Amino acid sequence: MSRLLVHVEGETEETFVNEVLSPYLYNRGYSEVSARLMGNARQRSRRGGIKGWEEVRKDILGHLKQDTGRLVTTMVDYYGLPQTWPGRKAAGRTVFAQKAKTVEAMLSADIRQRMGSTLNPDRFIPYVMMHEFEAMLFSDCEGFGRGISRVDLVQPLQAIRDQFASPEEIDDSPHTAPSKRIEHLMPNYQKPFMGNLAALEIGIHAIRRECPHFEKWLERLEHSLTTSG
Repeated sequence: MSRLLVHVEGETEETFVNEVLSPYLYNRGYSEVSARLMGNARQRSRRGGIKGWEEVRKDILGHLKQDTGRLVTTMVDYYGLPQTWPGRKAAGRTVFAQKAKTVEAMLSADIRQRMGSTLNPDRFIPYVMMHEFEAMLFSDCEGFGRGISRVDLVQPLQAIRDQFASPEEIDDSPHTAPSKRIEHLMPNYQKPFMGNLAALEIGIHAIRRECPHFEKWLERLEHSLTTSG
């Protein structure tokens, strides 16, 4: 299987898949990589919130059943993930290293239960970002500053980064989440546009080097490609 569908929660992640992730995976051997906004996100009356799991699950199951030769994954923020999603409440009681893994395991289990014996479990590879997309931009603060044409922010961005073992550990409170820290430094920060300009400048190799959970996701996608035939 060399085709991949990524269920994303917003335009920022959609653009990242189309402009950063897709070229990388094409070079690894994928023939098709596409993004789909969860729950018809463009039709929402209020933007920015992810849909409930029941609606998202319906979409995922539909794509797994309709095209049995395609891999399906997710790209969602742990920070904004509703407590009703499988594993989200349990993850809140675990140590950092287990939070995303807990949710991903429960998502996989739920999809497997619904699909039964008709599902090859290797076809669904959920990914939960820690804690949100903006955390990845702290993988290279110089690249971040160049990407948004604000090299004057490199030093304060680096000061934030230096407080954590990895960008993925930048915490998820309403006041100190990665996006909130960026907006504090740059009130006119435009998430989809500027975030992906920065990601393009930083490059996926720097992100996977600095973000261990993101790295594991890419490894799983690459492994699935080489083992599925």
